[in-house]
Amino acid sequence: HPFLDRTYALIQQMASKEHCHVALMYDETEEDDGHATEEALDALQTAYKRYIGPEAPGHEAYLEFHGRPVLFVFPKRGKTDWNQVRQIVNGWSSPPILLYKDDPPPQFAGAFDGQYAWVHPGPKGWTADGSEWGEEYLENFYKKMRSKHPDQIAVGTVWPGFDDTRASWSLNRHIDQRCGKTLRDTLRVFAENNDPKNQMPFVLIATWNDYEEGSEIETGISNC
Repeated sequence: HPFLDRTYALIQQMASKEHCHVALMYDETEEDDGHATEEALDALQTAYKRYIGPEAPGHEAYLEFHGRPVLFVFPKRGKTDWNQVRQIVNGWSSPPILLYKDDPPPQFAGAFDGQYAWVHPGPKGWTADGSEWGEEYLENFYKKMRSKHPDQIAVGTVWPGFDDTRASWSLNRHIDQRCGKTLRDTLRVFAENNDPKNQMPFVLIATWNDYEEGSEIETGISNC
């Protein structure tokens, strides 16, 4: 998509000038046409050429961890052969760290270096009043990463709330902001699970400007 391509390139170039860092999240295709792996490889190879690799403009601004570029993967239909993708991207000058949302499919677990949490109300599901803000989900995520994947990177996540009623594809899902308490509580759960002796290297704020999902923090959070 030319607009997204030019926009991200500009962001990365500005980040380089301002000594900030940026990273990409690859959204897996939603098309179930047998070309998911091919599309992922094409997208990631393009990203390496234009943004990540040593010849890419502003590449020094791309987020790295222990000298390796960080790529987030947001799953959709799960038809991508991530083992094949991993084999190809390992040929980069510095193989990327691939992070998956929650648990990757078992057959692809070895292709990923870690996991990140994402906006979720928890095992009780979405409620009409938005009172389920995700505490149990987050506690389970951090516990799982400590007990089952201690050798992987765990990325914590915090969010202010969620409301997709303005989206054309709305499913009427809602997490109440609770006058800023949802953001504070997700931060609290992250802090309580962040072992000072083995700290999580990153925390995601979901999100900056997803207005159609009511999770944006760009405009600030009302304390009512």
